[in-house]
Amino acid sequence: MNSTIERIGILGGSGLYAFEGLVDVVEHAVDTPYGTPSDVIVTGRLGSAQVAFLARHGRGHRLIPSEVPYRANIYALKELGVRSLLAISAVGSLREHVAPLDLVLPDQFLDLTRKRESTFFGDGIVAHVSMAEPTCAALRERAVQAFEALALPSVRMHRSATYACIEGPAFSTRAESAMLRTLGADIVGMTNMPEARLAREAQIAYATLALVTDYDCWDAGREPVSAELAISNLTRNAAVAQKIAAAVIQSVNAQPLQSEAHQALRSALVTPIAGMTASQRARVDILLR
Repeated sequence: MNSTIERIGILGGSGLYAFEGLVDVVEHAVDTPYGTPSDVIVTGRLGSAQVAFLARHGRGHRLIPSEVPYRANIYALKELGVRSLLAISAVGSLREHVAPLDLVLPDQFLDLTRKRESTFFGDGIVAHVSMAEPTCAALRERAVQAFEALALPSVRMHRSATYACIEGPAFSTRAESAMLRTLGADIVGMTNMPEARLAREAQIAYATLALVTDYDCWDAGREPVSAELAISNLTRNAAVAQKIAAAVIQSVNAQPLQSEAHQALRSALVTPIAGMTASQRARVDILLR
């Protein structure tokens, strides 16, 4: 499948399985060299903006974090023309000042996952992308501007944070939660790695809008997090996330991003394209768009 339409992508996390307001909606059942995505990808228009939406866990929340087909998701979104991607994710707080129902735009990650395919490369193709700045500063700034313009009462946004990504699906032990704090993490989640890394390899500008659902269990004086509590708070924040995402879409559509991520493979691809097989070249061509 080839797309000449440039789209803005939204990845919906727990509690966000559809995107409201889209018209001219089309569902795409995409197959990729890395398998099929979590669900059909829904494309449509929001005003004049072309949008692609994917529910990370599938509609009905069918996939645990370890089962999410991260490579297929990112590859399929790129194939459909996505160059800017806002990922919406639920997280727990590891810091007193980051409270439940706050919003966070993480700018760094600690990848503590163990079971996930984390690159498009290998099998005869070598590339080493820079991950020093794993999210797109320009896209994060658009999210800040959207949040400020909405002037939402009683909602706080943190403009930077370190996100620790654990394997899951169980929540952390108290010892693990305390360790993450010692490592410098501010929030903890289960899905943004290798998602952010793959987006960089696909030359997609990527940012996360993290929705804080709870204090993680590092504080023995608080009730430990439960799935019921996390989903309850996530549902309360879902409408806010939709509003911010819609505003970001309109902003990027009106003024396309100038992102270093769009040139991530310029100096990262080591294997000469001329030496690739036809099938290798076909895979890489999508990433190089």
